[in-house]
Amino acid sequence: MLVLAILGVGLFIALIFGPQFWIKWVMEKHAREQPDFPGTGGELARHLLDKAGLEAVKLERIDGGDHYSPDEKTVRLSQRNFDGKSVTAVAVAAHEVGHALQHKDNYAPFILRQRLAKTCIVIERTGGVLLMATPVVFAVTHSPAVLLAELVLGLGILASTVVIHIFTLPAEFDASFKRALPILENYLRPEDMPGARQVLKAAAFTYVASALISILNIARWLRILRF
Repeated sequence: MLVLAILGVGLFIALIFGPQFWIKWVMEKHAREQPDFPGTGGELARHLLDKAGLEAVKLERIDGGDHYSPDEKTVRLSQRNFDGKSVTAVAVAAHEVGHALQHKDNYAPFILRQRLAKTCIVIERTGGVLLMATPVVFAVTHSPAVLLAELVLGLGILASTVVIHIFTLPAEFDASFKRALPILENYLRPEDMPGARQVLKAAAFTYVASALISILNIARWLRILRF
């Protein structure tokens, strides 16, 4: 039984953290600098935005993660991808520009993605507050029914974030394979394309990793509350 329990825990950890490790491994694998590239990730992003008539979209170098902000109409790239001449740098840049193109086209899954992303932040915070308040509510009311209702509501709110992350996948795959991939085929050498496809796949699956971490968060709360 102990062996099965250990294997079960190991499988659970692998399921939760495996995609994150894979994404980081893919990004790092193809991050080798290639001095013969005609430009950096930032330069490619600026060129693609201007070419698409998106001169008003800003481009910024940041310390955090790569993303496109529709509210600020800004493509933000990490310093390594902004300044880098690597398959990872240009593929990630093209992926984020893909989101800007979706915004320009009012691509329905992208609009839904943005609404859900904002909702997700509120839901996660609300769910965490409700679960943290559970012991206090029970101490005041001494009502198992109220306690159970609050737990179900709090965990339901956290679980909904998993669904929200999954619903973002169509926009991510479109940005990678319908938008960025055809662009890169015109800018990269044929021998670099397999790596670019891997990076684009990793970029698209980022939200899958986020969904799995949300599951871990739910499990953590269940453990804290001793369910």
